[in-house]
Formats: sequence, structure tokens, C-alpha cells
Amino acid sequence: MKIAVIPGDGIGPDIVKQAYKVLDRVSEAFNMKFEYQEVDMGGAAIDKYGVPLPDETLDICRKIDAVLLGAVGGEKWDNLPGHLRPEAGLLAIRKGLGVFANLRPAILFPQLKSASTLKEEVLGDGLNIMVVRELTGGIYFGSRGRKDLSYGQEAWDTESYTTHEVERVARVAFEIARKRDKRLVSIDKANVLESSRLWREVVCKVAEEYPDVELSHMYVDNAAMQLVRNPRQFDVIVTTNMFGDILSDEASMLTGSLGMLPSASLGQGKIGLYEPIHGSAPDLAGQDKANPIATILSTAMMLRYSFDREDAAAAVEEAVSRVLDQGFRTQDIMQPGMTLIGTEEMGDRIAAEIK
Repeated sequence: MKIAVIPGDGIGPDIVKQAYKVLDRVSEAFNMKFEYQEVDMGGAAIDKYGVPLPDETLDICRKIDAVLLGAVGGEKWDNLPGHLRPEAGLLAIRKGLGVFANLRPAILFPQLKSASTLKEEVLGDGLNIMVVRELTGGIYFGSRGRKDLSYGQEAWDTESYTTHEVERVARVAFEIARKRDKRLVSIDKANVLESSRLWREVVCKVAEEYPDVELSHMYVDNAAMQLVRNPRQFDVIVTTNMFGDILSDEASMLTGSLGMLPSASLGQGKIGLYEPIHGSAPDLAGQDKANPIATILSTAMMLRYSFDREDAAAAVEEAVSRVLDQGFRTQDIMQPGMTLIGTEEMGDRIAAEIK
């Protein structure tokens, strides 16, 4: 099983190193063989090649079984033109691999309930929300530009969707909902935006293929409020690129830390792009302080979705839970009475718990 690994920038190399430990242990425990090929993207690629996504990197990733990404970006490259910033590489690799559905689970581990900013009575027995975000369309990929006016400048970005783009991500969301609680909320702004009206029409049409799944709709501003008011009402959410970007980050903070949350970006084939949803945190790089759990859980999603190994994926997730049960915490999830450990030790302990 061939994996392209993009360590990236900031804490990326630190957390990817822990993913290697976990995958090596999975290889031993489940008789699986992994081949790794490291490639450059983001700031590291800009420094070496002058572009955020070299052609060679994309070519390698297209011929591989799965791609594991650490993190990209940092203040060092913030003043570059938009098309040369590290984040441009991230958008380009998603488009280049054809991964159009971004799966972002927001799971509150019961051991970390007190780390959430919400009251325990709001959280109840815990949260398990799956946000399915459309990834290669919408305003991030629409036409954009600037022009000079007599009194300054005008800038614009265009939100645009096709029926095909909405259909394919909606089907992914319905399939996931069918395997969970059979409830799906589609989030849009159909009272204002024409693109959202098309979105809602298409999602309703796809719903006819899934009569066993309960579909409801919610405007994005209300959804943002409801996520903090009563998050347990949600099971699976499907939404546009920009709305999904914002709402998935909001949902993630209900769980206590961005450092806990993985993601998977999937397309029509088996190739998937797996990455933690947090940033590169360059101020923590090389200090043994970053939380590697989101990256480790991203490897679990890789095992599940790209390699069809539910047994190995579950073993990784259970190992994370056992280490949390033992009271070990990195600084971002540290709680009174727990034991503070660093990036390296957290990776070692989780790998050792994989059965």
C-alpha cells in the first residue's frame, strides 16, 4: 500500500513522524505493508522550487494509493501573491486529485468533555457529528479579480456551483448518513443566494434516491447558532465549500481542541487525501509540544476509506481512547490531575496501545 507523505511546514514534520510510528505498528499488528514516498508542498516547496505545488509532487500523488498531509503555511510566506502562498498548493492538490468531498468528524471523546467550551448539560453523553464539505467548487474556485475605480479599488469572488458538483457530494453525504443515524442536514443560504437555491433543489432531488434518510435544511447563520445551542441535534451535515470551512472549524471547537480532529478528502476513486484540520502552528515547531492525535486519527480514516481495513482503523481509534483513559495529555488538552506529555511520547504511547 503506497502512501505519499507531505510533511509540510511548521509542526507538520513533528506530527507526521508520529503517524509513521502508528502505521509501522499497524503494519506489524495487522500484517499490512506500507511504502512511503515523501514529497514537498506548501512553504517547504516554495523555498525549494519557488511554487507551492510542484508538478512532480502532484504526479507522484496521482499514482499513489493515499496521501497523508501534515500542515502547510506560516507567517514567513504571508506576503507572497495569492497564487504563490502555501494555501494555494492545498487548493491545487485537492483539485488535481479530484477529491471533492471533505469528511470532517467532530467527535468529543468522553475523557475530554470538560475541555469543551460548552456546558456539560449541553454536551450530554458526547458528540459525534460528521461534516461533509464540498471541496473543489464554490467561491474558493470561482472567478475573482480586482479593478481600479476613481475612488479606490473593487474586488470580487464568485460563488458558483453546477448540478453535477452538488449531486456527487450530496450522494457521499447520504451514503454516510445511511450508515449512521439516517439523518442529514443540508446547510445553505437559499433565502439570499441563487447558488444556494440550486444547491437545495439538487439535494432534494438526490434525496429521492434515499427514502430511508431523513433530510432537513437549515440556513447557515441559524446552523452556526444551533451548533453551540444544541449540537446534539446534528448527525451528518452537508454544505458548500466556504460554509463547510467555517462550520467544521466551529464544530471542532465543541470537542475541546483542533488538535483532536482529523479529515479525509475523497473523490470517485480510491485515492484520498488525509490531514488534520489544524494549521501549521510554526511557533510550536520542533518543540515537542504539538498534539499529534488529529494526524494519527487521520491515518485511521486512511485505513478505513482508502484501504478498506475497518479493523485496523478501529484499533488506532481505540488506542487513542486508551491513552486518554490513562490520563496522558498534550498541552492543548491538558486538564487538572492529568499527566502532561509531549508530541513524541504521545505518539509512542498510542502506537504501543495498538492491538
